[in-house]
Amino acid sequence: MNGPQPPKKLAEMHATPARRMAGVAAMLLLAFLLIYVVLTAPPSPGWQVFILMLGAGAVWFAIQMYRATASSVVLTSDGLHDGDGTLIVNLADIRHVDRSFFAFKPSHGVILRTRGGLGFQWRPGLWWRLGTRVGIGGMTPRHHAKVLSDRLVVLMQEAANEIDPQG
Repeated sequence: MNGPQPPKKLAEMHATPARRMAGVAAMLLLAFLLIYVVLTAPPSPGWQVFILMLGAGAVWFAIQMYRATASSVVLTSDGLHDGDGTLIVNLADIRHVDRSFFAFKPSHGVILRTRGGLGFQWRPGLWWRLGTRVGIGGMTPRHHAKVLSDRLVVLMQEAANEIDPQG
């Protein structure tokens, strides 16, 4: 009667309200300044269009960031998921977890290298996926990333030991 149980949540990362508001406010300030420049000291018409497009892009980006950071990144026994259920990466697809200082990773985050290309997807301020790399973090606290990445490494080691108990 009981169907399969959903995977257990092992760790979760989410943007703090202060970081979320600061990031969105910074993008909106940029948009305001760009539009203000065009209205108060109009450059040539070509530049006006370009700067207005940049301002509109900054507003669009702020909206996308606000929406994305309302969610979270959840680690389960089978992989990483967005809070809305979107699969970010399966545990079996992760080849390496890089938390080093010089890694090209999101702020307060971690970069995952995968076995194959996963395509492109992006949640500004929370996670991105491009080719064989997945970046987790951005507007999230450092300790959330540490807990998530530590548990992810343990899961990967357990999975490797199940495949090769001698290794």
